[in-house]
Amino acid sequence: MPKPKRVQGLPSREQILDFINTSDEPAGKREIARAFGLHGADKIALKALLKDMADEGLIDSAPGRAFHKMGGIPKVTVLRIVDVDEDGQAWAVPEQWQADTPAPKLRIRERKKQSALGVGDRVLSRTEEAGKGWIAHPMKKLARGEELMLGVLHQEGDRWFLQGVEKRERRDFPVSDKGDAEAGDLVLAEKTGRPPRITARVVERLGDPFEPRSFSLIAIHRHGIPHMFREEVLEEAERMAKIALGEREDLRQLPIVAIDPVDARDHDDAVWAEATEQGWNAVVAIADVSFYVRPGSQLDREARKRGNSVYFPDRVVPMLPETLSADVCSLKEGVDRAALVCHMTIGKDGQLKEWRFTRAVVRIAKNIAYEDAQAAIDGSAEAVDPDLVETALKPLWACWEAMYKARAKREPLELDLPERRVVLDEKGRIMSVAPRERLDAHKLIEDYMIAANVAAAKALEAKKAPVMYRDHEPPSREKLVALKDYLKTFDLEFTLGQVIKPGTFNRIIERVGDAEFRPQVMEQILRTQTQAYYGPENAGHFGLSLGSYAHFTSPIRRYADLIVHRSLIGAYGLGPDVKQTALTPGESEAMDLIGEAISRLERRAMEAERETVDRYVAAYLSERVGEVLETRITGVQPFGFFATVEGLGGDGLVPVSTLGTEYFRYDEASQTLRGEDSETVFAPGTRLKLRLAEANPVTGSLRFELPEGGSTRPQRTRQDRARPSKRAGRPSNIRHQSRR
Repeated sequence: MPKPKRVQGLPSREQILDFINTSDEPAGKREIARAFGLHGADKIALKALLKDMADEGLIDSAPGRAFHKMGGIPKVTVLRIVDVDEDGQAWAVPEQWQADTPAPKLRIRERKKQSALGVGDRVLSRTEEAGKGWIAHPMKKLARGEELMLGVLHQEGDRWFLQGVEKRERRDFPVSDKGDAEAGDLVLAEKTGRPPRITARVVERLGDPFEPRSFSLIAIHRHGIPHMFREEVLEEAERMAKIALGEREDLRQLPIVAIDPVDARDHDDAVWAEATEQGWNAVVAIADVSFYVRPGSQLDREARKRGNSVYFPDRVVPMLPETLSADVCSLKEGVDRAALVCHMTIGKDGQLKEWRFTRAVVRIAKNIAYEDAQAAIDGSAEAVDPDLVETALKPLWACWEAMYKARAKREPLELDLPERRVVLDEKGRIMSVAPRERLDAHKLIEDYMIAANVAAAKALEAKKAPVMYRDHEPPSREKLVALKDYLKTFDLEFTLGQVIKPGTFNRIIERVGDAEFRPQVMEQILRTQTQAYYGPENAGHFGLSLGSYAHFTSPIRRYADLIVHRSLIGAYGLGPDVKQTALTPGESEAMDLIGEAISRLERRAMEAERETVDRYVAAYLSERVGEVLETRITGVQPFGFFATVEGLGGDGLVPVSTLGTEYFRYDEASQTLRGEDSETVFAPGTRLKLRLAEANPVTGSLRFELPEGGSTRPQRTRQDRARPSKRAGRPSNIRHQSRR
């Protein structure tokens, strides 16, 4: 490779990163110094610079080894085989992974003469980045290691088996050593061998999988979510919690209120508004987490490693220790708190006219639940003190009503797909599972937060400062074609040549009206959307119909917001302790890497949260196995259809083999199964009664059957039972969600 251009003195962080990424050989301190022609004092300064870059999360290395880009993989490293599919394709992860991101999976490219690799094998490999993934070329097979899996132990005769906790894992693995675990225990086990001879050895007993808190524990272990803080992190949190707030704007006289869920574990944000002749002055006060979590500190490294808090029905796995997240940073009523405040001027037309940011001390007048705030506005005299209703809530609502009209003109994507809320009793047992009600109070807080997020992005753009944007790109043409084919089955026309805007989808929903397939059309529109992500390049936010958007309002639970806070502090010189709390040069250079990492961590959290709710739903329904329930078909495949319990959620399969002796033809475009003789049609959105045949809380899976039962005759293969038609265009069944 060509040598890097010589520079006067030390190279920049970007030049060092470029060299590490393009070097044909491992790049240690000696190689970097030689490449840039450094001698004497410059070599000593280089050592300090490399340490700073490691602390800032730009590079990583094991002691005495070459450096590599943080989030990247060394060019030569030891990999551990974690999976071998039915085609023999092996996948591996780095054996040593210190980066603050989940370890990536590498596809193993084996040479023909090499012996086949199995789960648990360790190989010294040369790695290369290929597109958005990684490929590994094995060089040498090393002494064997093991792969861990989570499962439930059960006995059949005198043999023991392990049932995995994943829905997709339909195999039971023979257990070679169960240790002191008993039947029904949730265990961690080593998995070794190659298909079909994979066995498991129990290495840790985790307890009863049906006990309260076990469902979230399964997700924590399965996704590798850090849920314990190191002692040095806890000690730093205690120390930082005691520092004085310093000189700040004093906003303690304002009746600022925090409106949150009744079961909120932390309080990031609080709001206030007052009417003026031109419209309204509004304040969005956000916990000043950057004052306590400083760049390069133990707290900072741990927060970046986690990326976000993860919320389960029975617990929260916080991004920050509870000393900060649930106490000192949390905006609680009646106590002084450090805040980064967005002051906004809202016109009578509801548009955001002006903004400025300050670091302030606030004293929250009241922490109010959404339901209580709504009840107070609706006229209840008991929910909130009447004086506070007049001074705080009514001005907030008046300003929001104007903002809401401006939002309607903007036409963001409006999908009414309620979340499920799992309610537990004091012992962690399930009391109910129901859709979470969406009130005007929810919309009010959402719109104030969106306005502050827009102000943060535009304020940073005005200073040409780094921005961690929340990007949401328009749907791809492939997804739009699939949506067109899907809508055609409902006689709904969708023109591909038009300029696609969020309002385009809203008008589709309006045309559907109150038809029974309305929820299914909304879900299909959701699947058509792209995944929102974080990054330093502005791609706009399609779903919100906004040109510039960043996350500013939740730094207690999202690392992206903390980055935005630091950038605002540096760009506008917001004291106190500007230098110690502002974005560092290293962070500015690493915005791409940080964005990629926290986007991955967000997806991990979403998957873990969704899976855990599915397990709670399955546990809740497990006492109703055998009952006939009201359901709605959510998806159809050649092998059967999926249905959800109305008002509860969860997805359960009705296998095509249980539909009787009749043959069913699968139509890809309409996503339907149609009986060849009776013309019975099973289509998405159809409501029908089904008997719950199985509810597995460990995997979160359900299985349904027709109330009258199915056929007992031997069934043919899938190809014979459900012959796909020649029509094409079936939409993907992958759900793409966008956290605003």
